[in-house]
Amino acid sequence: MKKTFKDIDVSGKRVFVRVDFNVPQDESGNITDDTRIRAAIPTIKYLVNQNAKVILCSHLGRPKGVVNEKYSLAPVAERLSQLLDQPVTLAKDVIGESAKELTSNMKEREIVMLENVRFHAEEEKNDDAFARELASMADVYVNDAFGTAHRAHASTAGIAKYLPAVAGFLMDSEIVALTSVTENPKKPLVVILGGAKVSDKIGVISALMTKANTILIGGAMANTFLVAEGYDVGFSKYEEDKVEVAKEIMEKAESLNVKLVLPVDVVAGNEFSPNAKRKTFAVNEIEKNYQALDIGKKTCKLFAKEIKNAKTIIWNGPMGVCEFEKFQKGTLAVAKAVAKSGAISVVGGGDSVAAIQKLGFADKVTHLSTGGGATLEFLEGANLPGVSMLLDKDDDSNKVKTPDFSEIDNKTINGLKK
Repeated sequence: MKKTFKDIDVSGKRVFVRVDFNVPQDESGNITDDTRIRAAIPTIKYLVNQNAKVILCSHLGRPKGVVNEKYSLAPVAERLSQLLDQPVTLAKDVIGESAKELTSNMKEREIVMLENVRFHAEEEKNDDAFARELASMADVYVNDAFGTAHRAHASTAGIAKYLPAVAGFLMDSEIVALTSVTENPKKPLVVILGGAKVSDKIGVISALMTKANTILIGGAMANTFLVAEGYDVGFSKYEEDKVEVAKEIMEKAESLNVKLVLPVDVVAGNEFSPNAKRKTFAVNEIEKNYQALDIGKKTCKLFAKEIKNAKTIIWNGPMGVCEFEKFQKGTLAVAKAVAKSGAISVVGGGDSVAAIQKLGFADKVTHLSTGGGATLEFLEGANLPGVSMLLDKDDDSNKVKTPDFSEIDNKTINGLKK
């Protein structure tokens, strides 16, 4: 397991915290969902209470390596200040004069937020000089942004070469929860997968195939499996080039005695629209001018029966087109079944988590993962740069490292600070 900031002394130290404040905003720049900001509060409060000097770093949107006020973190700093009931000072830049002056003059328990780290193209390139510039402002590095842990960026991986790197509360909870359901899950293990593409989940299916007892497949990705079984899915979306892959997955499941369950009925629409005419079909009776947009009632009951028997559940991806109210009932039905199961449950993916929250079942699920792509890669067993660079529990390297700038000439540094 990885060290957390509870394992090292942070009192009086400048602590660089990578958070994920990539929150949705409306056209006027108002934050429409502050869930990610709230998720970081336990880590921030802990550090403040330990008399640390807290430096926050995040990206927002895709500014493509240039300064763009549309993606400024100003609204985030304001909202965080309200939630903490404490001033959060926003630097005017990331590694420039404002950032360096604010972070060098900090007092204990103060909070400074750097501007959008993706205003620098060097961030996503994991540029070493840029990582060292970030590191030079702090004594300790805390990664609490699991959602970006699968990216080898300067603020998620590069910086850890120069500072002792540990996990925050959110990062630690993700690692613990995902490890528990993949390394030694209580059986039966039921895996529920949805979403649009088989190609997005091939790695997860392959990794969990040897551990799962049952795999339930819904969403548009189920259409590819139905085609592989010989069904006509009307004009439903499916991946023609993955039909053979779906066949191989089903054959492998059978050889491993894993129960792979596909929809037996679907709710279809005559167009991809929230106003589409809604009609239910058995999977062998889908009309040519309809496309499957959700799982049907019989499938909901079939899936719920399997979920009820589970001791461990991993769920990632919706059962239908959740943005259309007419076609979100399957996802909500699965959410209800997972919440009522009493099993150890880890739920990831925006629509899956949203369904749990919409029904008020968040407290009945063991863990709601914030990761998205990072969650999928963790489940696949991939090496996540933002996790692998953290100190292990048995690593006694907790002494503060001093960033070495001897190899960076002034011209390079000045270029970075533009």
